[in-house]
Amino acid sequence: MDDIENNKVLVRAHLDAIWAGDDAAIRAQLAADFVDHAAPPGAPSGIAGVIEMAAGMRATFPDMRVTIEQSVAEGDRVATYGTWRGTQKAPFLGVAASHKTITFTGMVFWRIVSGKIVERWATLDTASIMRQLER
Repeated sequence: MDDIENNKVLVRAHLDAIWAGDDAAIRAQLAADFVDHAAPPGAPSGIAGVIEMAAGMRATFPDMRVTIEQSVAEGDRVATYGTWRGTQKAPFLGVAASHKTITFTGMVFWRIVSGKIVERWATLDTASIMRQLER
């Protein structure tokens, strides 16, 4: 497998580790100086921020899974378009646990250097999430 395919495999493995709660794998997949350009304001930075965010999402949407619909890679970048599905079991952004299953889409861009994820940018359809939870 070439570097581009390895990068795509790394991104898939990272998403799987997030939803499986595999913090050791998350730490191994991210560079020590990892930057999440999509982190919420006030969130911890770097690897600690990813682990905290992942734990919070798993607590809120314990059955959440992402399906990568498209993945394109070039050079040190991987772009993914995905569909997330999960059931809200705890409060989320001020909305009480609804026990509703939601589906939303988003695009995530990753930069990978020497087999480690060093940066992430994400645009998720948060308006759709809120519409589904508030119905």
